[in-house]
Amino acid sequence: MREEYDIKALNPRKNVYAKTLKKPITMNVNISTIQYFKDMSDETGIPYQNIMNYYLDECVKEKKKLQFVSAN
Repeated sequence: MREEYDIKALNPRKNVYAKTLKKPITMNVNISTIQYFKDMSDETGIPYQNIMNYYLDECVKEKKKLQFVSAN
């Protein structure tokens, strides 16, 4: 092995998947919400975490906003 490499000569390429990378997070989700997505997972064969991610992506693309109902 060489002690040093000329990185520029290696012709590095950008990661074409960089925009689709996911970041693991921890969050508290209601049991009924998780069950809803797990049931959907059973119907579709798609992992429930992916379904949740697709739903959140759709919310971002459509710029959906929550509408809170006041308890007055």
